[in-house]
Amino acid sequence: MTSRAGPGAEAPKRLPADVRRQQLLQVALRLFAARGFEATTMDEIAEAAGVTKPLLYQHFASKRALYLELCDGVAQSLLDAIGKAVAAADGPRQQVEGGFAAYFHLVVSQSEAFSLLFGSEVPDDPELSRAVRHVEDMLAEAIDVLIDAGLDEDHRRMLAYAVVGMAEGASRYFFDLHKRSGAPFDEADADRSARRLADLAWAGLRSVHRD
Repeated sequence: MTSRAGPGAEAPKRLPADVRRQQLLQVALRLFAARGFEATTMDEIAEAAGVTKPLLYQHFASKRALYLELCDGVAQSLLDAIGKAVAAADGPRQQVEGGFAAYFHLVVSQSEAFSLLFGSEVPDDPELSRAVRHVEDMLAEAIDVLIDAGLDEDHRRMLAYAVVGMAEGASRYFFDLHKRSGAPFDEADADRSARRLADLAWAGLRSVHRD
């Protein structure tokens, strides 16, 4: 597939650089989520965005650089949402549920972003896999501070990663269930799933003892 760079092709509409960059990121996100990293080419991204491939390369040196920036952006959006939910909560139990709710609402409102990070098309590439693991590391750090300060650092961090794994596994099930059934994503489903996981996580964290 070729980009719109050939003779006689319509010139891309001129946009401010930051607006164009965000447009390219959104187009790439859609294609990566639908087809996976390996199957998506820079030619296809340029064509879908309605730009020439040289213009695409002015913004991103490579497909890898584009994917890594997308991972960073999605991770920051998720962390910001969790941070706001936790800050607005009335107490520890509500903080746990608020964090899970923010996570599940990402699955509902930004399913392509979720697929990019945790879907079946995550690339089998050491550097790109590290980028996804970095997202998990940042989530664990955000959860760590919510766990009983009476535990030692290693204990808290292990539990934080366990909570991240629980959220990731449950949200994959939630995502795949809706994908298979064709049922639309529903905010109420996200809230219900968050409550269920919060019940489990809170009960478990409340029963944790020092070594």
